[in-house]
Amino acid sequence: MEQGKVTRIKEWGSIQPRKLIDTPTAGLLPRGSFDFDIKIYPGGGVINTINIGLMKRFMLGISYGGAKLISQEKPVWNPRPEIAAKIRLINESYLLPAFSLGYDGQGIGEYDDSLKRYQFKSRGFYGVVSKNYLVYDILMGFHFGANYSLENDDKDKNLNLFMGTDIRFNESIGGILEYDLGTNDDNNSAFGKGRGYLNLGIQWIFSERLSLELDLRNVLQNTKNISQIGREFRIIYVEFF
Repeated sequence: MEQGKVTRIKEWGSIQPRKLIDTPTAGLLPRGSFDFDIKIYPGGGVINTINIGLMKRFMLGISYGGAKLISQEKPVWNPRPEIAAKIRLINESYLLPAFSLGYDGQGIGEYDDSLKRYQFKSRGFYGVVSKNYLVYDILMGFHFGANYSLENDDKDKNLNLFMGTDIRFNESIGGILEYDLGTNDDNNSAFGKGRGYLNLGIQWIFSERLSLELDLRNVLQNTKNISQIGREFRIIYVEFF
């Protein structure tokens, strides 16, 4: 990531964003590092994820959690731990974006046993391009991709498109905006209504290794039987071996 990336390293550190809210980026963890990613979502749900930067261009992760963990109700555990992997095939240059391929089996929300899917589907297999820019001392990253989820017992097997941007206003404050077209979740048996999924977030970067995040999920209220915007809290901590 030549000019834009050099600026980002010089100004803000070397740890790249790997995921916005649900949107993966082409970014990776540095080799020899790992992160803890804890997401608390509506209904008292919690997802715990550990990612490891195994090589300069490859990272691997595993996640597990469940719904109603922070509540007075009986917890509803996810059926299994989910894995994630990402490999970067093209590094970012002054003219070209970075390009990565990956897999992420972790969806969000309570798991539906009858349809064998999460409330918000996992990405499954995906490809994503990312490009960073510096605009008047504000760092901006743009991300575009396509994915094919393996959660398709609802008979909606369409290829899906997604996009997002992350903004670093200064060393401490960042913002996130992402949109998922939801083309794999809009048929008669799906959970979506055809509007797509819009998520927003604000980040407090306490240090290069620790960030806290408040997110608004499903701003367009695209989910059937749910008429409220979801509120989530996320903690990300990065450490090195």
